[in-house]
Amino acid sequence: MPLSEYEQRVLEQMERQLTSDDPRLANTLTRRGGRRPVTRYVIAGVGAVVGLLLLVIGAATSRPWVGAIGFVVMFAAVAYAFAVPRTEHTGPQGTVAPDGTVRPGPAPAKKQGFMARFEERWDRRREGDGR
Repeated sequence: MPLSEYEQRVLEQMERQLTSDDPRLANTLTRRGGRRPVTRYVIAGVGAVVGLLLLVIGAATSRPWVGAIGFVVMFAAVAYAFAVPRTEHTGPQGTVAPDGTVRPGPAPAKKQGFMARFEERWDRRREGDGR
């Protein structure tokens, strides 16, 4: 069921309000999450199947060490599927001085924990900043 014209206007108004109130949250909500490549899931699926086969073979032949290896392979495959892929740092690595030497750029800012950011926002709101 499509939205009525009134509902579309109200939704657009709410979106504009959210963007003006908290642009960082709005950016997070509208940004598309990076999709993991399908090959990662295929490799993990194959690993899980191989691990399951080893587990069954170990149980059928009364060799618990084969079953244990199968369990470890399955666990590793699932962990690989759900692990966050590493991101490569691209972009400028420093600045070039007039004499041609490369100076490293500023150190990346240390990420704050959730509670530190939360307390910082709380303090700003109490002071009347409103962001």
